[in-house]
Amino acid sequence: MSGKLYVVGTPIGNLGDLSPRAAETLASVDFIAAEDTRVTVKLLNHLGIKTPMISYHEHNKASRHESIAERIEAGENCALVTDAGMPAVSDPGEDLVRYCRERGIEVESVPGPSALITALAISGMPSGRFCFEGFLTVNKPGRMAHLESVKNDTRTLIFYEAPHKLPGTLKDMLKVFGDRNIALCKELTKLHESCERTTLEAAVAKYTEQEPKGEFVVIVEGVSEAEQSSRPTLVDAVKTAKELMDSGLSPTAAAKEAADLTGLRKNEVYRALINE
Repeated sequence: MSGKLYVVGTPIGNLGDLSPRAAETLASVDFIAAEDTRVTVKLLNHLGIKTPMISYHEHNKASRHESIAERIEAGENCALVTDAGMPAVSDPGEDLVRYCRERGIEVESVPGPSALITALAISGMPSGRFCFEGFLTVNKPGRMAHLESVKNDTRTLIFYEAPHKLPGTLKDMLKVFGDRNIALCKELTKLHESCERTTLEAAVAKYTEQEPKGEFVVIVEGVSEAEQSSRPTLVDAVKTAKELMDSGLSPTAAAKEAADLTGLRKNEVYRALINE
């Protein structure tokens, strides 16, 4: 009889947040697939649990999928854990869950803390509709393209960011989004937990002078419905580009100037223009 994969949420800081069911699951499964066994062993030692562990992380996941699945299919139960929070959310565990489901293995959730939901709940930012964007890439063009793709979203935007990357990310957000209300949450459930309500402009000024510490959840106000409806659309940009071409500009130059005037991306305007 096949076993089961348990997706187990672990504390994001305070070990007291582990649920009794999660502790019971970690103690009863045959093995634990942990993002970093050195981190998880501290939790297991705190609980007095001796369940064997294997590592499962971004750099070895492809080689682990089959062996984990085969052990479960042979009747063993496996608990998947990340260093902190719910596995498979902005986490390589997503791939293991997909792989197991594709092989017909039963997957069960043992829910626990989540940094993004915890931060949103204490931020005071609109929570009726939100969009989790995870970590931005370190690649500058890719990061800017990501921000451009969500700048007109009316939903509250939630990002994860490391302290050494925060100042640059805030500057990029200010450049793309303009000045908006934000919340900077860090050290959630820990001794020095904080949630700072501020603006992008003020945060850029602060963290240009001060070194940020701790892992951050960055919550950004969505664009207002009124502001969104007043912003130029791609149709407006193409119309402007055509008028510029009528005055003698090349398609490339017209797309660039129309993009500058409307705040849209040049490549986006150019593609729409030549496909008209």
